[in-house]
Amino acid sequence: MNLPHKKRRYRLRTILLVVNLTVLILPLGSIFFFRIFENLLVRQTELELISQAAVISSIYKNQIIHSMFDPSSYGKPLPEPEPKPEDEIYSPVLPVLDLSEDPVLPPRPDGVEPDSDSRTDPIVVAIGKNLSSILLDTKMTTLSAIKILDYHGNTVAGQSEFGLSFARVEEIKSALEGKYKSVIRERISDEPPPPIASISRGTSIRVFIAFPVIHENRLWGVVYISRTPKNILKNLYAQKGKVVLAGVSIIGLTILLVYFTSRTISRPVYQLIQQTQGASEGNIKAMQPLDDPVTEEMEMLSNSFSRMALSLHERSEYIREFASYVSHEFKTPLTAIQGASELLLEHYEGMSPEKRRKFIENMLQDSDRLKLLVERLLELAKAENLTPSKETANLSVILNKLKNKFTSRGLDIEIKSQSNYQLKISEDILETALSNLATNSLQHEATRIELDVRKKDNEVFLEMRDNGRGIPPANRDKIFMPFFTTNREKGGTGLGLRIVQTMIEAYSGKIALGETQKGTLFTLQFPLVQFKNG
Repeated sequence: MNLPHKKRRYRLRTILLVVNLTVLILPLGSIFFFRIFENLLVRQTELELISQAAVISSIYKNQIIHSMFDPSSYGKPLPEPEPKPEDEIYSPVLPVLDLSEDPVLPPRPDGVEPDSDSRTDPIVVAIGKNLSSILLDTKMTTLSAIKILDYHGNTVAGQSEFGLSFARVEEIKSALEGKYKSVIRERISDEPPPPIASISRGTSIRVFIAFPVIHENRLWGVVYISRTPKNILKNLYAQKGKVVLAGVSIIGLTILLVYFTSRTISRPVYQLIQQTQGASEGNIKAMQPLDDPVTEEMEMLSNSFSRMALSLHERSEYIREFASYVSHEFKTPLTAIQGASELLLEHYEGMSPEKRRKFIENMLQDSDRLKLLVERLLELAKAENLTPSKETANLSVILNKLKNKFTSRGLDIEIKSQSNYQLKISEDILETALSNLATNSLQHEATRIELDVRKKDNEVFLEMRDNGRGIPPANRDKIFMPFFTTNREKGGTGLGLRIVQTMIEAYSGKIALGETQKGTLFTLQFPLVQFKNG
């Protein structure tokens, strides 16, 4: 036999712990997302270097133009560029580096002696010496290492390595072809890295850009600039005291959250589980709402459970008492039928015809009572399982039908007030309920019923007052109990009023026994649909 697979359940306390630990881990784990921000810093650094290179390129070109007799013949010609739209006058250079995709190249190679056929023009050497002081001042502010190379790749301006060639460096090769190039290279620092440097790539890299200096489609040189991006973790390590304080605060806050969620959610849930177990064992005290549910939702859940448990308990008590009543009501006629049957069977020949007839008539009467009880029980079962429909009933029409129906049976019905109201109840149910009440009046020797209707807010109240013998004070609290009747000898089953009450309450109505000096007064309450001017 294959047992059904039991789906795994997680304890609420475990889920809350996981949630709170996640809250704790997220801020600490966010350090691994610093690379995203580091990439933005790399892009920002590249953009700043491009801006510096553009300015230095313009200064360098201006110096060449004013220092040479024929600058148009200087430099290396480049291939014709692709034509641009007529309205396009700008040629922006945008940052392209991506720390997560671009490889980190080895440190920049040192410069070498240039070839004999790639000597630098003396005029450009002089220009470079003049610009070196400007580049040095710029470095003091921007922290960028700046070199100016001629169109052969030889250094003409910068802090060091004058006259050396960098033409074999990857980014310089691209720039000597007239193309902007940027790369990321390893950085060798004189300072020891912070202890948490292994988390970041930004602690050991440097951004290099090679910006071609182009004039009238001729390459005049290259502006070569590098700088280390801003380092997040270095600043973070410098503020380690504040970081530790923030971490301790997060841990403390998480502990408070765990305690708070445990007290506000987990504890009431476990209390409710204990109440459920107690209620299943029949403990009436366990069916009361929680004393301190803490949250509104838990209070609603506790109150709903309490109402459900009390309702089930009352229902169970009702079924137990009902079963006892049914057993008693059926036992009496069945016992009488069985006794009469046994007497007839044993003494049939010795009985007179009149006596035999009497026994048979008693058996038939008891059989009719059993039949009536079964019919009434079926009516009660239908009433208790009644599903309210969306039908409505006009009270005036039903009252007039009731009047016509019972006038021929010797019951005078007077409608004392205007009754043209539309009620939220089925016509059949309303007519059946009022007919049962009228029949009950007849059984209590009433000859007249007065019907008085009044409206209050969205409800209609119907008072039915008869002139019968009334209900004794001792019986007033029992009239809606199943099988309670003072008219048993005339065939009363004690189920009529209970059926009426059940049908009316199924449509959100009410019925109550009122106070009156003579006869019986019932007050019925119904939800109102609308009022029709009659």
